[in-house]
Amino acid sequence: MNPPFSAVLLAAGHSIRMRRDKALLEHEGRLMWQRQRDVLASAGAEEIFLSARSNQGWAESAEGFAAVVRDAGPDTGPLGGIVAGLDRCRHPQLAVLAVDLPQVTAAWFQSLQAECAPAGGRVGRRGNFFEPLAAIYPRDLLPLAHAAVEARELSLQKLISKSVAQGLMTVREISPEEAGLFVNWNEPVT
Repeated sequence: MNPPFSAVLLAAGHSIRMRRDKALLEHEGRLMWQRQRDVLASAGAEEIFLSARSNQGWAESAEGFAAVVRDAGPDTGPLGGIVAGLDRCRHPQLAVLAVDLPQVTAAWFQSLQAECAPAGGRVGRRGNFFEPLAAIYPRDLLPLAHAAVEARELSLQKLISKSVAQGLMTVREISPEEAGLFVNWNEPVT
């Protein structure tokens, strides 16, 4: 049995290219934030946080979350939501899922979690590119993440490279069959 873990759903992006809040897009009869929350719950997350902006009115009434968290600083991108989740989580591991990855499954997180060291993190990689928005981060990464936010070094690729080098996270090579899990919704379908 896998140890308990926390999760954060990243939904605070501005959805500029989509021209509407991606969290409110429908996929298979549900809003994206609902689908992604359910993926994290099905994966076994014991507490799920919602990373949202203060002007996303729907977020305050969204059910199934331990709390709504705000980014660690202004304009910090996904890293700000990850830091907010790490700051609040009560377990040593935090599953992170972006709202715009509609193909990610609970099985992906279950397999990552099963492959993690007890307090470590795990991330998928294709070639030289990490998939940081459907990964498991260790709470022990928090000092590195806070330092990155303070220095305005917001690249998750660089942060994960450092965390792998320090033994905080391990890498799982993404198979060709798994590549479709990481197709994201950035622009409206024309």
